[in-house]
Amino acid sequence: MKKYFLVAAAIFLFSALNAQIPGESNKVSIPGGKTDFSLSFIPAGQLAMQSPDGKSLNIQLDAFWIGTKEVTYDEFIQFQYRKNDNNSSNWKDGIYSADAITRPTPQYMDYTWGMGTLDGVPAVAMTQQGALRFCYWLYQKTGQFYRLPTEAEWEYACRAGSSGPLPANVTETNLGDYAWYYDNSTEKYHPTSKKKPNAWGLFDMLGNVSEWTSDNYIDDYFAQTSANPNNPWYKPNAKHSRTVKGGSFDDNPEDCNCAKRIKSLPTWQKRDPQIPRSRWWNTDSSFLGFRVVRPIKQPSTTEIEAYFQAAIVD
Repeated sequence: MKKYFLVAAAIFLFSALNAQIPGESNKVSIPGGKTDFSLSFIPAGQLAMQSPDGKSLNIQLDAFWIGTKEVTYDEFIQFQYRKNDNNSSNWKDGIYSADAITRPTPQYMDYTWGMGTLDGVPAVAMTQQGALRFCYWLYQKTGQFYRLPTEAEWEYACRAGSSGPLPANVTETNLGDYAWYYDNSTEKYHPTSKKKPNAWGLFDMLGNVSEWTSDNYIDDYFAQTSANPNNPWYKPNAKHSRTVKGGSFDDNPEDCNCAKRIKSLPTWQKRDPQIPRSRWWNTDSSFLGFRVVRPIKQPSTTEIEAYFQAAIVD
């Protein structure tokens, strides 16, 4: 009996020492490149929502890792330009060849509108498909499944344990400590992580650039999610419309919160000089970027391929 308790105590101690805490950081290096990025651990839990008529809904979410910062241009250019990549890869389920990767088409105009690409600024102006293709490339380089967050995951991570539209300790008065928005941004995005993070270590969720999610845009999100409250994902069925979350450098303070949701629009490509319109770039969405998610439980190779086939709709 004594031996049993000693073993049980050892197992408990091992589990406690290896338990992940909200906001715990994990650094990831991209093989063959000069940059790395960090992920923050988001615990399993419930996202509490309330309808306009006072009904309550608890969305149940599994634990996941999410980008501590928005994907920066420094990371994106290894995917964007063949010259920045090589055949190095940790992908054990396949053979990675840098020459076989379909990469973004050239930008025929400055989609940053003069805001630039240096010093750790977020990568912007790509379509949702472009962001997802980056995720697929990242999977092939690292051997780990990356994707865009669902709408529910994004809002849950943004709130960081808060039950309201703003994270804990964030108010309209101190919003400028946590976000870039119209009043303090000088009408441009800024290098990531220059403001304070939320309680789970995530930077720029409320404002710098808005961010893609993986969901098809649902007008009545509350009602439809009530029928499927466990890890909901609304698969896309056309190029538009998709859900974008969070405020940006061009938004007013009242729009910089975790509940803010935007419907993607075809007009974001209105000034695209390419014919047909690019599947990679939006001419008029320099306010929009993305961050990545890595699930705790890694899917099988077959499940990963099926995900990207369902998610990437051109």
